[in-house]
Amino acid sequence: MWQTFFAKFKSNKRGYYSFCTFLIVFLVTISAEFIANDKPLLVRFKEDFYFPIIKSYNESEFGSVFETEANYRDPAVQDLINKDGFIVFPPIPFSYDTINYSIKTPAPSKPNWQNLLGTDDNGRDILARIIYGLRISLIFGLVLTFFSAIVGIFMGAIQGYFGGIVDIILQRFMEIWGSMPVLFLLIILSSVLEPGFFTLLALMLLFSWMSLVSYVRAEFLRLRNFDFVRASKAIGASNSRIIFRHILPNASPIIIANLPFLLSGSIVTLTSLDFLGLGMPITSPSLGELLAQGKNNINAYWLGLSGFFVVTTLLSLLVFIGEAVRDAFDVRAIK
Repeated sequence: MWQTFFAKFKSNKRGYYSFCTFLIVFLVTISAEFIANDKPLLVRFKEDFYFPIIKSYNESEFGSVFETEANYRDPAVQDLINKDGFIVFPPIPFSYDTINYSIKTPAPSKPNWQNLLGTDDNGRDILARIIYGLRISLIFGLVLTFFSAIVGIFMGAIQGYFGGIVDIILQRFMEIWGSMPVLFLLIILSSVLEPGFFTLLALMLLFSWMSLVSYVRAEFLRLRNFDFVRASKAIGASNSRIIFRHILPNASPIIIANLPFLLSGSIVTLTSLDFLGLGMPITSPSLGELLAQGKNNINAYWLGLSGFFVVTTLLSLLVFIGEAVRDAFDVRAIK
């Protein structure tokens, strides 16, 4: 069955290539320190090799009199090293918080060969901040999707399997909980609590799990009357075994088909909070913060265009993947 689903998914060229592109983007962002960093990948000095990207070294180790950590962007440090060795920088010699003091125009500066997408209003490289910001958004979205799926599957399974008064009580609770203005509440809570990765994760988890419950509940209501479930009850199988070993694997297609959309919703919510200044800490790289800079600096068109292109491309990839997965798991189309 899974081979059939994968073959159908692969036959959807738009979804399949979107998935491959998404994997490439994810791998690039995970290895951000090796792609965009103000510390060299490798330094060779007097027949010795150093790896500043992994370990910190003092300037005195390269012939200087200072005992402070080496600033490899300092021309004096570079000259000391190049006399008896060489330096290998990453493809983008800027980290997300590196300020480029060598720009010749006031920040934000236009794209050039040194900063391919220009700099923001603090003189930081836009491309480097996009790579690090994408990593935070993707990791945050994946973690939130994982925990939301666990809670949503549990709640939907309980409602659909037991039905009756249990289903009625939980449905009334979800109607009340779901009627709350989610984004408005997140804005209020984010402004009261200190912003941070785990704080935002906990706040958004309070509401994000509800989007999956209705699908899981519907599948369990449908599958609980099948013969294999009745046979399991007849031989004395426990409710937990029936739910997790028999019904849940058969309900997994509809769950998996909705995960990309849940991931895209998580990223949109985080980006919205960052855009309003209520998301990740100010010093963190963020797609929402980049969009906010584009709004505040209308003349610096590269800020708004870069943020718009990255966000729309990422969300489009996830939507295309979700559509392909949904079509692949459509049993009505399987011949």
